[in-house]
Amino acid sequence: MKRLFFTFAFILLLCSTAQARTITDDSGRTVTFDKPFTRIISLYGAHTENLFSLGLDEQIIGVSTGEDYPAAALAKPTFNARDGVEKFLAAKPDLILIRPMHMRAYGGLWNALERHGVTVVSLQPDSVEAMFGYWRTLGALTGRQMKAEYMIEDFRDGVRRAEARLSTIPMEERPGVFFESIHRKTATFSPGAMPLFVLEKAGGINVAADARPRHGTNIADYGLERLLAKGDKVDVYLAQRGTMNDVSVHDIVSSPPASRIKAVLTRNVYLVDEHLVSRPTLRLLEGIDTVYQLLHP
Repeated sequence: MKRLFFTFAFILLLCSTAQARTITDDSGRTVTFDKPFTRIISLYGAHTENLFSLGLDEQIIGVSTGEDYPAAALAKPTFNARDGVEKFLAAKPDLILIRPMHMRAYGGLWNALERHGVTVVSLQPDSVEAMFGYWRTLGALTGRQMKAEYMIEDFRDGVRRAEARLSTIPMEERPGVFFESIHRKTATFSPGAMPLFVLEKAGGINVAADARPRHGTNIADYGLERLLAKGDKVDVYLAQRGTMNDVSVHDIVSSPPASRIKAVLTRNVYLVDEHLVSRPTLRLLEGIDTVYQLLHP
């Protein structure tokens, strides 16, 4: 009944809005469109995953190289920012979804494609609240606004379930955690970053809460000296593992200074798939469950 009422209210809202839509992307560019895009190339795995969550399998005509989720994405033609204009145009896309880093690095390519009538939109949220706006933007671009609202509703329901689970664990019984982002730099995450949201909802206490962001990113350099100073408070050592941080448990525990970290001595060092904790998708809920199981076996 709740969802039925929500659907009716949302239809009334859509009927009252003008047909032309305008959004501002994360590179500060304004995009105006009057109908949903239907031939989409996604050059970021999170975009691809969210487009599938919006039910847009048929509208996705290309994805980035190295896609691994969902399985249907592996059957799509692949593209990257080093491909020439001609390859993109041959696919006849009406929308290409990229990230701000792509916009900065390959501006000439996007400008050329836009001169040929292809819309390019740059998106990458840096927090959970920003993720909701990002999902709504994807919904607006594709005519799936209602489905985007359902995604937000489902995510919030999942977070409420995680919070209810934690209500039985007193704060003093929750483990202190160092959450590594980049091993070679002894880096963690900036306050407000998605992995720290996952950690909080999984019932961990961030021992590096004093970390500060590097160059406006969600990465925060922490340094070995500061980490060792808090070594006795690190009950669990977590590290995201993936393209951004290709690390093993052996890498973490084998250096001599690591023996001064409590989690190393007690063998509580774990890796977690970066796609479950760093990507702005519904799988953050899976990340919360995964980390919860590690922290509270």
